[in-house]
Amino acid sequence: MKGFEGRIALVTGSGQGIGEAIAKRLALGGAFVVLNDVVPQRVEDAAAKIAPEGRADYFVSDIATKEGAEKLMGYAREKYGRVDILVNNAGIAKDRYLTKMSDEEWEEVIRVNLSSQFFTCRAAGRIMMEQKYGRIINIASRAWLGGPGQANYSASKGGVVSLTRTLALEMGKFQITSNVVAPGLIDTPLYRQLKPEVQERLAKTVPVGRVGTSEEVADSVAFFADDDAGYLNGQVLYVCGGRSVGSY
Repeated sequence: MKGFEGRIALVTGSGQGIGEAIAKRLALGGAFVVLNDVVPQRVEDAAAKIAPEGRADYFVSDIATKEGAEKLMGYAREKYGRVDILVNNAGIAKDRYLTKMSDEEWEEVIRVNLSSQFFTCRAAGRIMMEQKYGRIINIASRAWLGGPGQANYSASKGGVVSLTRTLALEMGKFQITSNVVAPGLIDTPLYRQLKPEVQERLAKTVPVGRVGTSEEVADSVAFFADDDAGYLNGQVLYVCGGRSVGSY
C-alpha cells in the first residue's frame, strides 16, 4: 500500500467507535483527516487523540441535512483546497419489529443512515470530479441482507449499497472509486451497552467465534482508500467474521 501522504480525508460520525478508528488509521497512513460529528465535545476529543501521532482537524455539522453536508465539504475545500477521501460512517439504529415501528423511527434512520450519504457523496463528488480523483468509502452493514426488528436499519444500509454501486458507474470515468465496507458485530460503545449474556449469545452466532474490532473495520477502509486500489470500484467488503455467509 502506498498510504495517504498529502491526501485530505473526511470521516463522518468519527467522534467515537468505528469512525474514530477509521480517522486514526487514515491519519497514521499520512492523510490530513477532518473528523465530523454532531456532538462537539466528542469530535473535538477524538481529533485531540489523533493529533500526537497524525494530522487531524474537526468540523461539527449535521450531514443528514443538505446544508450540513455542503458546509462540511465547503470547509474542507476552503481550508485545504481539495477532498480526496470521503468515508461515510455516521449512522444510528432504532430497532423494532415492523408492526410496532413508528413513522418517526423509520424516517430518522433513513435520514441519518442513507440521506446523509446521498448529501455528502453529491457534495464531495462535485469536488472530486473537478480534481479527477477521489475515494468514496461508504459504511453499510451486514444487516443490509436483512435482520429481524431492523426493517428501517436494513433498508437504509441496502440503500447505501445501491447508492454506492450507482456512484461507481457514474463517477468511475473521473478516477473516483466508490466502495462499501459492511461490518457485522463489532465491539463498539453501542455493542457494550448490551447485557453481557446478550453479547455472549451474539458472539456465538459468528463463524469465527468472536466480535470484530473497530480497528479491523478501519483497516478495510484503508484498503479501499489507498492509491493502489484504483481498480476496485462498486464492491462490497464484509468485515463480519463470516456472518454474511451464515451464522451458527
